[in-house]
Formats: sequence, structure tokens, C-alpha cells
Amino acid sequence: MKFYPWIISFRPKTLALSFSSILLGNALAYWQQSFDVLILLLSLITASLLQILSNLANDYGDAIKGSDRQNVLAHTRGVQLGLITLEQLKMALCINIFLCIISGLSLIIFACHNTYQFLIFILLGSLSIIAAITYTIGKKPYGYIGLGDLSVLIFFGLVGVIGSYFLQVKSLSVSIILPAISNGLLAVAVLNINNLRDIDSDRANHKRTLVVLMGKTLGKYYHLLLLLSSFILFSLFAYYNLHTIYSGLFLLILPLYVKHIDALFKFNSIKTAVPLLIQMVKLALLTNLLYCLGIILS
Repeated sequence: MKFYPWIISFRPKTLALSFSSILLGNALAYWQQSFDVLILLLSLITASLLQILSNLANDYGDAIKGSDRQNVLAHTRGVQLGLITLEQLKMALCINIFLCIISGLSLIIFACHNTYQFLIFILLGSLSIIAAITYTIGKKPYGYIGLGDLSVLIFFGLVGVIGSYFLQVKSLSVSIILPAISNGLLAVAVLNINNLRDIDSDRANHKRTLVVLMGKTLGKYYHLLLLLSSFILFSLFAYYNLHTIYSGLFLLILPLYVKHIDALFKFNSIKTAVPLLIQMVKLALLTNLLYCLGIILS
């Protein structure tokens, strides 16, 4: 079981969020009759590596600052359990960064057709790596000053969806900003559940997430706003662009969201927050899969 500490530190369940961005961008590209399966595969690999980098960097930064020690029920990471040393984790971060660069360059070289496109995606890739690392690492990590939600919206929404779309189509469409933001909002909702769960330990360690700044009650209403906004934007794009009954497939899971919101407003302990987090990840992935299917069938 020597690999188990690394597996739980990689947090494979969170890969669903990065997959959602890439799948949505590629579904939109397929809708525009421009699709290459190799670009899709390279995009998925690169996004997965970036997500793992973010997870490892998050563990490293929180371990150094001690903000993962008070919440044993919520965090079962290799470094927190003493199964991975900080030096080993630092080495894993370096290896992961190297793999991100190799995978990202392979994707860009294969997908980009001119120097301008190449340089733009080199910049976006570099920013993605920097953002993954500096969320909790550094003198002023932005995850500790309430900017985590904005970062997730940008990278899981705009960069992930629009970037993967552009790599396929080689052009931009203003209309895809709507589903891109929608996807980003669902990813922010996952982060928000995580922050609601960790609110007490984050406050004690001066990690000023939005939930810490606004309080638990407002954090729950903020979560509701994120989900409503996501569904409204998804619906607007479907109504004005897809024009088929299939575009509404994602609405079939609305009852599951109602149950999720009901459970959210009732929860008041870490133990009840953990299943809510898993549930939100599954809901975000299922929503995007149904939306992608609706786009493809349209």
C-alpha cells in the first residue's frame, strides 16, 4: 500500500472538475464541426496534471502554515497523516510541474497553427501552473485572501472551456462565454462546500476565504446563488443557440440539486459536510455530461 498515501494526496475525485471543463469545450467544438480526438486526449492529460499539481501544492502550503492540522475529519492527506514528508511532497511537486510542461507543450505544438497562438497558450499554461502553486504557497497566497473563488471561476470556466474550444476550432465565439462561466460557477460551488466545511480551522489559521469573510449563513446563500446563476446561463445559451429538446437534458437533475440545497441548509458539522462535498462534485460532473450530450445531439 505504499502508493496509497500518494493516491489520496492526488485526490482523484477532484479530476472530475478539470475533465468537465475540457469535455464542455470539446463538445462545443464538436457542435461547430471541428474536433480532433488527439487534442481532446492531450487536453485531458494536461488538465489532470494541473489539477493534481494544485492538490499537491495545496497540501504543501497548508502543511507549512499548519492550517490542515485542526481538521483531521476533513483532511486525510498523506503529508498530514505523516505518511509523506514535506521533502517528498516538494519533490513530487517538481516532478509534476515537469510533466505539466511536457504535456502542455505537446498539446500546444500539436494544436496551435501559428506563432501567435503558440505564445498565447504558452502564457496561459504558465499562468495555470503559477496559479496552481500560489493558491496556498508563498508569502501572500491568494487562497488566504479570498481570491480562490475568482481563480477557480477563471481557470475552470474561462480558461478551461474557452481554451479547449479554441484549440479545436482555432477561433472564438462570444456566445460560449455563457457555458464557460456556468461551468466555472459549478467548480466554485465545489470550492464553496470545501470552505464551508473548513470554516472554523480556516478562521483559526487566518485563511480568509470568502466563507470566512461572509460567515456560514451567507456562505450557504452564496452557494445557492452560484447554482442558480450556473443553470440560468446554461439555459440562456441552450435557448438562443441549440434550439432542440436535447439541449434541456441537464434540467433533468434539478431535483437532485433541490435535495442538495436542502441538505446544505441543514448541515452544521464537518461530518455532514464531507458527503455534501462529494455530492457537489458528482452533481457538477453529471450536469456537464448531460449538457455536453445535449450539445452533441443538437
